[in-house]
Amino acid sequence: MFDWIKSMVSPPEPAGPPRPVRIFKAADAIINQDSVTLENDLLLVEVAQESSVRLFEVHEPEVDNCILTYRAEFKTKDALGRVFLTMWCRFPGRGEFYSKGFHHAVKGANDWASYETPYFLKPGQTPDLIKLNLESEGQSKVWLRNPELLCTPLAQSDDTEDTADEG
Repeated sequence: MFDWIKSMVSPPEPAGPPRPVRIFKAADAIINQDSVTLENDLLLVEVAQESSVRLFEVHEPEVDNCILTYRAEFKTKDALGRVFLTMWCRFPGRGEFYSKGFHHAVKGANDWASYETPYFLKPGQTPDLIKLNLESEGQSKVWLRNPELLCTPLAQSDDTEDTADEG
């Protein structure tokens, strides 16, 4: 009984190392070009008010049963509100769902650090579009580098195998 409860609240177990789905370069096409400029091979995001800045999209990523991880390094200057990464996954016929990196939110002035936000995909959950954003809850200036989308495969759940055997 305790193992069953533990399995319900524990994060899924990785079944291997992360692999890149997409590694972005500063020169890649930015979706929201109004707030983003290229500065010395870095993305400079400047917003005057609360804003979600769409940086990249990944179409038909062919991933499921994994932990998707949107990771990037950034530094901030004069961030009046929290700044963090967000990832939206669109599923055909179901709509869009998101993961916000509140646990790695920063404000004020911060030097370079790595930040990430995960999204857990169950078997059969295959997004047809992934949107990668930088969100700011107020005026901010953010330099961003090394953005990437990673996929870490997950172990098959024992519950699925047990249910199939009970027949």
